[in-house]
Amino acid sequence: MELWQVPLSFSRLRMFPFFDLAHYVASVLALKEQRGVVEVSVQSPLACWFSAMLYCFGGSVLSSLMLGEPPVAFLAKTINILLASSVWYLVFYCPEDIFYRCFSLMPLRLLVAGMKEVTRTWKITDGIAHADIVYKDAWLVMVAVGWARGAGGGLISNFEQLVRGVWKPETNELLQMSYPVKVTLIGAVLFTLQRRQYLPIAKHNLVFLYTIFLVVFKVKMMLTRDAASPLAPFEAAVGQMFFGSRKTPSKVKGEGVTSSNGSSVCDQPSEQHHEGAKKKQAKKTE
Repeated sequence: MELWQVPLSFSRLRMFPFFDLAHYVASVLALKEQRGVVEVSVQSPLACWFSAMLYCFGGSVLSSLMLGEPPVAFLAKTINILLASSVWYLVFYCPEDIFYRCFSLMPLRLLVAGMKEVTRTWKITDGIAHADIVYKDAWLVMVAVGWARGAGGGLISNFEQLVRGVWKPETNELLQMSYPVKVTLIGAVLFTLQRRQYLPIAKHNLVFLYTIFLVVFKVKMMLTRDAASPLAPFEAAVGQMFFGSRKTPSKVKGEGVTSSNGSSVCDQPSEQHHEGAKKKQAKKTE
């Protein structure tokens, strides 16, 4: 095979079963590492299973809702559901936690994480293609559905938390967007532009380059244990250019900084002035 044929062959990879299996493993491992999930798995296995399915198929659920399709359509894929359910059972209920310990080893963890990022690219492109069929030439719909299909698990995280009895609205991805959600949005925009022929690059080349970017930075972040987003410099530049520098909100007038004794600093001069006036008045009366 010649070098120029590598992207074309890569774009023809089938996700089932190996890449899908890696996606399920990585997703359920991430679920188990959430605070309080192990307790939920003991108290209510059904709630834990449903949360795991939302982690694995959240993109399908959200994109179906956006297109007015049945959100339970993913349940029709019986083999995928059985495969994801088997992974869920092994991760949470395997004796001696053997399955979880094995995939917690760094080499295996890197492998499944990299394969999961490959499935992200395929989900984005599938979502955009499906949206283009339902809403022809609707750019924003294509971007939104591609984004939802690729990062649905993160975008519906608040609903998934509710299944486990947790309510944390401050963790909304639209308020504090995580790196996977951000990079999926960028991918949805790029693949939409390419589909509408506004990006002068073949689809298989874009698929290859984008996937390499995802895998390389995912592996790098895991090896260095660096949670900083590689998109941070770009975000800072764009934020400075279009939205100005970030400034901390100033104090409301009259609300001074509280001193160590609990009184307001800006109130202290007025109090001292009032005490001085009282002394002067007392001297005059004497």
